[in-house]
Amino acid sequence: MPPTPLTEADLEAALGRLPGWTVKEGELTASYRADRARVPAFYAAVATAEDEADHHARITVLYGTVDLALTTHSAGGAITEKDTALAARISALAATHHAEPTD
Repeated sequence: MPPTPLTEADLEAALGRLPGWTVKEGELTASYRADRARVPAFYAAVATAEDEADHHARITVLYGTVDLALTTHSAGGAITEKDTALAARISALAATHHAEPTD
């Protein structure tokens, strides 16, 4: 059974626990800025977390900025608990790697 899309209320509650994350064009998104030398280790940690969760973000790396976007393909591209759980993990990794939310 595919994951269930979050309701508006569930999504709003989740966003309250995910500083720096927002919904843009139907995706759960965040941007982090870090010293360029720290970006590869941050990206590698995110990739490991994605593999462990069997859930992957669309990631764009440009200089010292890492942009992330999450949706659940098996839920028709909706935002689900899989996305908010991975966003929380990424937020924790960002703090560990001295990456700050840009928003």
